Amino acid sequence: MSENGKQAAAASDREQFVGFFPQIVKDLTEDELHQEEVADAVARLKEVIEYNAVGGKYNRGLTVMAAFRELIGPDQQDQKSGLRALAVGWCIELLQAFFLVADDVMDYSETRRGHPCWYRKEGIGLDAVNDAFLLESSIYRLLKRYCRGQPYYVNLLELFLQTSYQTELGQALDLITAPPSQVDLNRFTEQRYKAIVKYKTAFYSFYLPVAAAMYMAGIDSEEEHAHARTILMEMGEFFQIQDDFLDCFGDPEMTGKIGTDIQDNKCSWLVVQCLKRASAEQRHVLEENYGQKDLVKVARVKQLYEDLGLKAAYQDYEESSYQRLSGLITQHAVHLPPQIFLCLGQKIYKRQK
Repeated sequence: MSENGKQAAAASDREQFVGFFPQIVKDLTEDELHQEEVADAVARLKEVIEYNAVGGKYNRGLTVMAAFRELIGPDQQDQKSGLRALAVGWCIELLQAFFLVADDVMDYSETRRGHPCWYRKEGIGLDAVNDAFLLESSIYRLLKRYCRGQPYYVNLLELFLQTSYQTELGQALDLITAPPSQVDLNRFTEQRYKAIVKYKTAFYSFYLPVAAAMYMAGIDSEEEHAHARTILMEMGEFFQIQDDFLDCFGDPEMTGKIGTDIQDNKCSWLVVQCLKRASAEQRHVLEENYGQKDLVKVARVKQLYEDLGLKAAYQDYEESSYQRLSGLITQHAVHLPPQIFLCLGQKIYKRQK
């Protein structure tokens, strides 16, 4: 397919995906489970979905559609299988919304996708915890509605459950490593950082959408999934490092959120790299200023990152990661279409948001 053809297909996918959202809302709020006595709760569910599941880039959901089409060929995709791919894509976007609503509460974040975080909206507060549970439950109701009776239904259920568990393990590691009130720079090792990234981000953001499409296309061999996982873990690690960089140096107008990793005492790629390069004096500056809400102290940490050349270090890392990824695609995408991975890579490398 030509470059113009790819762009047209991507634009068409996005239009179709976004256009399917009202149907998703309808599926989740108008069914036989809902009696009049829970009407208020269902109205709340609708509000939660419409605020938190939209406004992102939809990369995870769109990846399901694009990967599914590559795996089975456009000529084999009928209307029903296309609708199932759309629904599974939205399941991943709902999983993302579930994680983000909960994560923003835990991190005391202020903005998400250019709007106040859900829990910061007037009248919401910690009720957002139950709202996150509603988003998670919605995933399994959609999977049942669209995929029950399909040979891959159990594989999809197990995939979503396992991925949720892996992501929650990653979040636990993240929280344990960086409690808001206790700064301990010795915890910020490269090994711990890589474990957090692998579990908290890479599995659900990269492996999940491709693996879901593979199961839907009838590819359930562990060997093929292991090949895909090897490529997608590398991509997921880079994506999180990029996210950490943008949290500090990105433009909030572009990213849609105000970065808080420094004040939240996060084990980010930047602080790990800073510790690898810092002199004893610079480490002392970090100890005095990291993990505190004072904006002057946050600015000192950012200046330290600048002084240690972390912007250039990030550019070098981005280039080497892309080369490494290209090698992994050549090595592991033997029976799988390389285009699946190349398209994903093109979406994330050099992104600004």
